[in-house]
Amino acid sequence: MKGSKQKMIAAAAACAVMLSGCGGQGKEAAPAPKEAAKPKEPYTMIVFTAGVTQAEFDDRFREALKQKFPHVTIEYVQSGKGTTINDMIAAGKIPDLIRTDVPTLYSGYLDLGLGYDLNELVKSYKYDLGRFNKVFIDEIVDVGRSGALYGLPVPPYFPQALYYNKDLFDKFGVAYPKNGMTWDEVYELAKKVTRVDGGVVYRGFSSHPTNLLRDNPYSLPILDPNADQLADPAKWKTLFDNLNRFYEIPNNTIEKTAPLEGGAFAKGNISMMTNQHNVYLNLPPELNWDLVSYPLLAGAPKLMPQRGPAYWSITKTSKHKEEAFEMIMTMLSEEVQMADSRKGLPTTLNSTEIKSALGKGHPVFGKKNMDAVNVYPPVPYTPKRKAGLTDIPGVTQQNLLGQSFVDVASGTIDVNSVLRRLDEQLKAELAKQKSK
Repeated sequence: MKGSKQKMIAAAAACAVMLSGCGGQGKEAAPAPKEAAKPKEPYTMIVFTAGVTQAEFDDRFREALKQKFPHVTIEYVQSGKGTTINDMIAAGKIPDLIRTDVPTLYSGYLDLGLGYDLNELVKSYKYDLGRFNKVFIDEIVDVGRSGALYGLPVPPYFPQALYYNKDLFDKFGVAYPKNGMTWDEVYELAKKVTRVDGGVVYRGFSSHPTNLLRDNPYSLPILDPNADQLADPAKWKTLFDNLNRFYEIPNNTIEKTAPLEGGAFAKGNISMMTNQHNVYLNLPPELNWDLVSYPLLAGAPKLMPQRGPAYWSITKTSKHKEEAFEMIMTMLSEEVQMADSRKGLPTTLNSTEIKSALGKGHPVFGKKNMDAVNVYPPVPYTPKRKAGLTDIPGVTQQNLLGQSFVDVASGTIDVNSVLRRLDEQLKAELAKQKSK
């Protein structure tokens, strides 16, 4: 018995000194020191855009990029005199990242030999494209053709809404517009608030006719995607007739041009306006405005017309494609897009939480009914021209469309005649393009 006890004590002592411990006793061996991570080689990443100022880029993205990529110096270049994308290429200073958009995807990116398909990077990073609104992904894939993904959608996009002047509705004792109204209801409302009072003409309704007609609930293109003619004249007649009736209300006279009409609401004597929610829209601080959802058109889909976003694209020549893609992921993260949304920039993501935060941190938008742009889903993108067919620059098409409507609304030509004229103008523009 005594020998057995001594053996047990000896075993316990041996166990206590074993490095691995016994039954949880003793100390674990210290792990071998890890080799310090090798610092990443510093370099400069060139980011190019044609539209966003450096101040806006810095405010939205620079800090997030600096924290995640401290070894990267970001050289931000905004297009201007001597710094167009063609100037950059000529100087041998090709950007790594470009903020592209659909209207100039070819002229400012693909035709210059800069196009790079992001599909392989999406696959290798297992990046979820489903987090974006499908409409925006579908559009960039369609315009790029062949299934290539030439960019990822960056806020903002530009949803249509109905703005109204609260002071004028109060002045005339008429109830404010509300979400979910139809065009017929807005028309009846416009008649009530169009009047002459104290010698002053108060218009009930205005619009930016070019973007209102271009960004329509049918996603109807101006030039037919498959033929050299005006697309679906019957639908264009519906859209023209619907809008023109507002300008037939006595004293609701349209301005001389589409841009002038688009800016008329800011003067303060117009009760309602259809226009994009746009952080760059200049409304004077003294104007007591708010907004509701875009009106529904009978027979059209219950969707919100919109102009799509820009895209972050990588150039084929970049030597830092993977890190450029990681930068895009950072700039399009939930955290950054939440901050964007709070500033009033509509998100390109499907997140209900981020959509609901729209304008909440903005001194003006924070007091407005910004959820008006979330009442209906955005319309699908406008179909693009079939590959191989001659196209007309989008700006040319839009200018012809806007002026056509102004001519109708000012009473110089009827709708049927102007649509025939527009068809002829489009064909003449196509002939010019083909002769080049």
